[in-house]
Amino acid sequence: MDKIKLGISTCLLGEPVRYDGQHKLDPFLRDTLGTYVDYVPVCPEVEVGLGVPREAMHLEGDPASPRLVTIQTHIDHTDRMNAWARKRVEALEAEGLCGFIFKSRSPSSGMERVKVFNDKDVAVKSGVGLFAAAFMAHFPLLPVEEEGRLQDPCLRENFIERVFALQRWRAMLAEGRSLRNLVAFHTTHKYLLLSHSETHYRQMGKLVAEGRDLPASERFPRYEALLLQALALMATRRKHVNVLQHIMGYFKKQLGADEKQELLEIIGQYAEGIVPLVVPVTILNHFVRKYREPYLATQFYLHPHPIELQLRNHG
Repeated sequence: MDKIKLGISTCLLGEPVRYDGQHKLDPFLRDTLGTYVDYVPVCPEVEVGLGVPREAMHLEGDPASPRLVTIQTHIDHTDRMNAWARKRVEALEAEGLCGFIFKSRSPSSGMERVKVFNDKDVAVKSGVGLFAAAFMAHFPLLPVEEEGRLQDPCLRENFIERVFALQRWRAMLAEGRSLRNLVAFHTTHKYLLLSHSETHYRQMGKLVAEGRDLPASERFPRYEALLLQALALMATRRKHVNVLQHIMGYFKKQLGADEKQELLEIIGQYAEGIVPLVVPVTILNHFVRKYREPYLATQFYLHPHPIELQLRNHG
């Protein structure tokens, strides 16, 4: 597949565009994830026409519809920023983004818990940056995260897993919106979906089964919405254990008693948090190759993203 396109706050790539002339380089995003991604950088404050350096700004007023105001001179840039943001998100439709990574706590780009000051100069962490709010309203199902939250290994894996799944979905659409392609996509993503939401998986399965009764113009958007909603739900240790045990069942005739016992022990160790998910998954991949299990070889649960990203190495 082509490289994945992700939007990103420009300062996270090391560009000195912040109000103080500095940057907020995130080496993982630029150098590691960047190997697999073509970034589309966005700096709202620079693109709206403000210089570098510039006076710092913050949000103030009603957290539900805050104003973007400079801290010292109290210049209100709200209308200017909102007008630019509306046009910018419309322009981003042409980029085919699979997600966006925002700069946390930014009054223009923070996606949550941004400080909003009241008339007594007391802040509550309940705001959303103006550009981030416009982006998420325009692309409500698109995977989004902040660089700060991506320090959490579970949130990092969830976000990147969603991004790669969306890229595969779009690649499938490019091959043709046929029921055959939809069935193939659903089949190869079975265990990945089950690790997030069995409820969504069943709903998606029903949609696929009844596919001939729906026009493609309705069937595919409905499936895509369920796909992104399902993967946005965090996979849990309990759900992973359930999936691992199901996959193990494919080898009940091939595995010897010692191999079964070893695999059960390792799955148990993962369930207890002793070993990371990569350990049982690596062993299952070994058995898939050893016993040439064709169905499991197609399951993206066993390889949802490049192993070099080490996303399943956490506890």
